[in-house]
Amino acid sequence: MKKKTLGLLAAILSVCMLAGCGAEDTGDGTGAATDAGTESTTLKDMDVDKYVTLGEYKGLAVSVDTVEVDEDEWDTLVNNVYYGNITPENGGIMDRAVETGDTVNIDYEGKKDDVAFDGGTAQGYDLTIGSGSFIAGFEDGLIGVMPGETVDLDLTFPENYGNSDLAGQAVVFTVTVNYIQPAQDGEFSDEIISNFGIDGVTNEEELRQYAYDYLNENAQQNYETNVQQAVMDAFMANNTFTSVPEALVQKYSDAAESSITSMASAYGVDGDTFTQYYYGQDLATFLSTYAEQTAKQDIALQAVANKENLNISDEELDQMLQDRATAAGYDTIEEYIGETSREDYREYFLYDKVLDYLVENAQITNN
Repeated sequence: MKKKTLGLLAAILSVCMLAGCGAEDTGDGTGAATDAGTESTTLKDMDVDKYVTLGEYKGLAVSVDTVEVDEDEWDTLVNNVYYGNITPENGGIMDRAVETGDTVNIDYEGKKDDVAFDGGTAQGYDLTIGSGSFIAGFEDGLIGVMPGETVDLDLTFPENYGNSDLAGQAVVFTVTVNYIQPAQDGEFSDEIISNFGIDGVTNEEELRQYAYDYLNENAQQNYETNVQQAVMDAFMANNTFTSVPEALVQKYSDAAESSITSMASAYGVDGDTFTQYYYGQDLATFLSTYAEQTAKQDIALQAVANKENLNISDEELDQMLQDRATAAGYDTIEEYIGETSREDYREYFLYDKVLDYLVENAQITNN
């Protein structure tokens, strides 16, 4: 399913809607109205023509850069897939001790006074011996260790180790060397590749095709997104707005704020820090701009749907929801949508339908 808006901003209302942050369903299919006596914020019931005068929306001329697979990125992915699938049983070096310059796959746990400390534990970590990535003594302590062996390293964190409580403290790292990575010299073994368990991949040629197909699919998705964004920008530039319903703007602002706050919390920061990092604005400034732009966009799309008979009927909505509920493993639509309004889903699907219509009728030139 496409996002409600394009780019990183897409996640905000989409995630919020799917989490049930939209308007409460009243049960009559109309969605929630705002206050008594005011116009509903449900787009299909709104007189959108009093807010927007549509400009030309058929035959929009846009120019979009083609997106192709980068050769270096392709080589890097092949390399990463190959060495990322090496195991002790399949390609890992197990018959000699660790030497300086080796890349070793390790599990480790760091403890201070027999208590594991935060950030001191990892499994399947690739470490190049001699890189200086870890504190003094860690990498040297693995030289001479055989794959499969576990050692305890008695080490001391540097006195100037940031503002950490570990600065200057004695610790013990328990480290298991799982295997030594084979040299990354561009030489790939078909025998090793055949044991990766990747469907249709049994040799280097098939591995390279597998990596190319993955990158090409991503490139095509990026191209389609760029086309959609270019068409949407051209479409919106042609429209004239007299005003925007405050209730609709507030609805989008509240939903976006709820979603951003939730995402920010997952990163351990507040909303202002989150939006400042991603958008260079505090939360209030971002919400005021984003909510109004989204309201204008959806009003204009609804106006096109009205003119071109693109609205989603109740029967069509039921079928779309049933298809998605079945695909997601739910027995009923009600279980699938939870507390989310059916009208939120209708508007979500309508966005895709009208945008597809605009793209199909656009004149797209590739650079």
